[in-house]
Amino acid sequence: MNAVDSVFKALADPTRRLLLDRLREHNGQTLRELCEHLDMARQSATQHLDVLRRADLVIVVRRGRERLHYLNPAPIHDIEERWISGFDKPRLRTLNAIRNQAEEIAVTATSIPTYVYATYIRASAEQVWQALTDADLTAKYWNHANVSDWQPGSTWEHRRVDGSGVDVVGKVIESEPPTRLVITFEDTPDAEREPSVVTFLIEPHQEIVRLTVTHENLPNREMLGGISHGWPAVLANLKSLMETGEVLPQAPWDMSKVDA
Repeated sequence: MNAVDSVFKALADPTRRLLLDRLREHNGQTLRELCEHLDMARQSATQHLDVLRRADLVIVVRRGRERLHYLNPAPIHDIEERWISGFDKPRLRTLNAIRNQAEEIAVTATSIPTYVYATYIRASAEQVWQALTDADLTAKYWNHANVSDWQPGSTWEHRRVDGSGVDVVGKVIESEPPTRLVITFEDTPDAEREPSVVTFLIEPHQEIVRLTVTHENLPNREMLGGISHGWPAVLANLKSLMETGEVLPQAPWDMSKVDA
């Protein structure tokens, strides 16, 4: 069964759709928290979550002894691109507007969800680590050079390639080459607010890796909306560079600015 078939099979079951709805409303739940909202045993919920995980619709992130479940939008985004975007772009924009409005209602100012995105890349863990930390490589696929020595406690900067300034700054919290990098992420530094935190988790498996990006402690809905469009675009460009040696022919983050 290919990846698309797995996604459609996972979405065909109403209980699994309900689980995804629960995660959309409140991302990052434990199995116990999910079961509190469902009239089913933990074993049954676990079986449904396993199907969603195999379809990459749900990602499990460990936090100490807890296993937190996050909705992964990547497979649904791929289905939109294949089955909707190419045939009915005006309606897609309307659907996106409705979806964004619904998400805005669900997200309150005091409860901004963690953003999680995963992608699979045909590359080694060492190659992906270099792509995340090498200034010249980040400049190719991100249009910014990420500059640091990447040691815990060091600062890092997200510099524009034209030399006109720095858009993001932060500190390196954890650095475990080639599998884990944790940084703070401040696009508008504010001494009164804790910075958001980005974790890059690189999990190798034979000839591929799964790269999971977790963005936590978001300050507001505006930033959530920005990174929800930004991270998929950046990671698509990185994936293209790793697998083909070239970035995408057009900057993917510009697509939201293009009218049909």
